Amino acid sequence: MAGKTATGRPTTTNRARGNGSRAASGKEQTTFSEHSSQGRLTTQRGLFAGPSPIVSKDLYAEITSGEATRKRDVLSLEESARVSGNTYFGRFPASYWQRWTTVREVRAELVVSGSGLIAARASDYEGEPRTVEAREVEDAKQEAVSIDLKLDKFLDGGALWLDFETETGQRLQVEQVRWTVEPPEKIRPTAVTICTMNRADDCLKNLRALAGDISSLDTLDAIYVADQGTDRVDSREGFAQVAEDLGDKLHYITQPNLGGAGGFTRGLYEVAGHSETEHANVLFMDDDVLLEPDLVIRMTAFSNRAANPIIVGGQMLNLLHPHQLHVGAEYARLNTLEPGMPVEHSLSTADLLGVDEETGKPNKQERRLDAGYNGWWSCLIPAEVVRAVGYPMPFFFQWDDAEYSYRARAHGFPTVTLPGAGVWHADFHWKDWDEWHRYFNLRNSIITAALHSEFNLIVLARVLMAQLVRYLLGMQYGLTHTLIKAVEDFLEGPEILRDGGVAAMKEIREIRAKYPETKRHDPTEVPGIASNDIGIINGAGRPSLQRLVLVKRIVDRLRGRSRFSLGAIPMDEASWWHVALFDTAVVTDANQEGVRVRKYDRDRMLELGKRGIRVINRLRKEGRAVQAQYKRALPELTSRENWKRLYEL
Repeated sequence: MAGKTATGRPTTTNRARGNGSRAASGKEQTTFSEHSSQGRLTTQRGLFAGPSPIVSKDLYAEITSGEATRKRDVLSLEESARVSGNTYFGRFPASYWQRWTTVREVRAELVVSGSGLIAARASDYEGEPRTVEAREVEDAKQEAVSIDLKLDKFLDGGALWLDFETETGQRLQVEQVRWTVEPPEKIRPTAVTICTMNRADDCLKNLRALAGDISSLDTLDAIYVADQGTDRVDSREGFAQVAEDLGDKLHYITQPNLGGAGGFTRGLYEVAGHSETEHANVLFMDDDVLLEPDLVIRMTAFSNRAANPIIVGGQMLNLLHPHQLHVGAEYARLNTLEPGMPVEHSLSTADLLGVDEETGKPNKQERRLDAGYNGWWSCLIPAEVVRAVGYPMPFFFQWDDAEYSYRARAHGFPTVTLPGAGVWHADFHWKDWDEWHRYFNLRNSIITAALHSEFNLIVLARVLMAQLVRYLLGMQYGLTHTLIKAVEDFLEGPEILRDGGVAAMKEIREIRAKYPETKRHDPTEVPGIASNDIGIINGAGRPSLQRLVLVKRIVDRLRGRSRFSLGAIPMDEASWWHVALFDTAVVTDANQEGVRVRKYDRDRMLELGKRGIRVINRLRKEGRAVQAQYKRALPELTSRENWKRLYEL
């Protein structure tokens, strides 16, 4: 079994089919090397249902008329039926393939039985559909059909898909749908890396999903699980079976908790140290996603045929609302510390089964977009990038993905967010901002801005001062202290990153534990307040004269004046201009599972306000010198030797 030695050093388990487990010796048992292609390269499969019943089949194939049966691999049309593949997972992202790869023709391959019409259709950057080719089949019996389609009219946008139709008296069955291209001379070996921390059941579920589809994942050579938790994946009853199913492909590693950055980087570290080739891919994947295994096929095929090495990102769909796309492509406004900004023309929190309110057209990502970075819920990084730019920063977590993408871009490796390569991840807007991880978000965003932006300290100081005032008016004193600590630690310089964030995580949790409003309560068990006394007091909406209201709220707070002594505030109305009217506000948590109690404390407000102003002024004065320190330390912090030290290897 995997575990730790007496010195606390991590050990690795390689599970081989039929051999149980055995500890890895000095040399890893899997050696990566390019391998020859076996026939055409599959870029994606045509699937007709998702990996879970919670996922709408309309994301894969839409029945536009008549009756049809959609199973994972097989589509059956009754007579007088129409089914369209113009869906999120059914579309082939032709525009991205034309722009970023050397491929100029794709082949749609399928096996059909019965009679009906097969039409290959395309869209342009405005979403206007056109028929590229159509085939009629008559009384087919497991007949192989292939349609060659040129990738030549999609540069600004558009996709390809297949539609199926039957008439009266016809029935049609479609299966084994594949979109294929000519293979490269050599196929890159790819390793999936899953970082997990006390989410053993979620991680095991995704390992099972990979194992269940492993026969189709031709380009997947290895799966690394970096387990940093105390509730370990290998403690679960089903782990032995999935390890046997995956055989030599699975490498289960336990290591100290170094956050997401440390977990994902472990995959890069292992692959780079055990590869016989300069061409290899590492595909990052969160442990708590609902996985569509076809994502592996789509992202690795795209990387294999890319004209030049690029980072390939997968898209995120909202797990609580599986029909929603989080964002088509995003970038960060570095100097104002704003991640997750949708690129122009990008879909954002879009209903993939709905229509655009302005145009009346279906919500499809027709225009090709250039991403600034991609989240690490699914992201593929070629070995060439690691060799050129180094490893991720030891940030623990938050902003490690953005920092790495912007550093790679500066070395000529852009990030491409690939439509149709999606996983379902917990909706971000259901996560509360007032948590301990906000420290890492703030601190690491400032470091990233120092490394990759103009680092305008006047602008940055204004941004942080605005946050400070909002937090204080909103009676979020723990969050205010979190901000102050983040700026203070940035000013400490690169030494703050030497342990990978372990000490900072412990310290910020201890700090925040001193502030009552950081704790969540059951709505019927609010400390010191009778449940029946808490009634909802709604806000009046965003004020039109916001600056004037801001000044008024500050003056009222300094004088200790309030409009309401007690009230409940819904999460979406908990803005500073409304919360500042209360002595005590019971605010719904963003996850809708409880409430937090914010109480006005004038002394604490003044103390934190003065301390915050001092540290922001320090940043404005000392920031340029500290920026130079981070830039000098960057090569060492992102080196293999530094991560080897952090992993205690």
